[in-house]
Amino acid sequence: MKIIKLVLLFFIIQANAQDVKVISYNIRFDNPNDGENKWDLRKDFLAQQLQFYAPDVFGIQEGKLHQLQYLDSILVDYNYIGIGRDNSPNQGEFSAVFYNHKKLRLIKEATFWLSETPNKVSKGWDAMFERICTYGLFEDIKTKQKFYIFNTHFDHVGVVARTNSAKLIVEKINAINKEKFPFIVTGDFNSEKDSEAYKYLSNQLNDTQIISKTTSFGPSGTFNNFEFHKPVNLLIDFIFTSKNNIQVLKHAILSDSKECKYPSDHLPVYTEIIFKK
Repeated sequence: MKIIKLVLLFFIIQANAQDVKVISYNIRFDNPNDGENKWDLRKDFLAQQLQFYAPDVFGIQEGKLHQLQYLDSILVDYNYIGIGRDNSPNQGEFSAVFYNHKKLRLIKEATFWLSETPNKVSKGWDAMFERICTYGLFEDIKTKQKFYIFNTHFDHVGVVARTNSAKLIVEKINAINKEKFPFIVTGDFNSEKDSEAYKYLSNQLNDTQIISKTTSFGPSGTFNNFEFHKPVNLLIDFIFTSKNNIQVLKHAILSDSKECKYPSDHLPVYTEIIFKK
């Protein structure tokens, strides 16, 4: 009888838990040289894709201001936070975080640079470009659960920069998250699983693909280079979580396409989580 009561209690807790849907998405900057894959030809489908999956919160990489403004105009239930990596109000790439303002309340937000001087515009170590991490503290309007999301884009050239960026993000999370709230880290890490950057992050945090309660769905990789008829095997985009207070229900790499074209040169990563009580 005691076992039956425990099982029933478990299912009651699960039923009352509020799941949160999260996406990490490198949407590819608006490059006029992309030809048949340029932004104006793929933006409608990309926005429709996000509308269909309806994440509660999602981090994008490589978005320029007009790309963010377009998504903001289509996704009417969402607001976004973030600044460009050059700290300009209308230039540079953003690592923005979009959130459903009908479900989540923004408490605070900030951006830091992935460098030895994270509080000002700067390139770090052997990086080619300035790189940033934008984060926000949110509260679930219904459950009052608070959590952080950190969204980033590591440098594509600097190996040392990627390793040190991983260490810096964990260091900053520990300094910022003094209340030990659950947190999520989304991003294009430009790092495969055998890299030092990934090894460090997956040791300090949980890779949602690995700890998902159900088998991960979709291709093995995330970077498709707009090559629709080739396998997608290069895995460099991830969603991580804090170690002990988040349970991952589902994980997927989304390979949606239209007329044999992808909406971006990266596939989005999708996960569903619940917060442990």
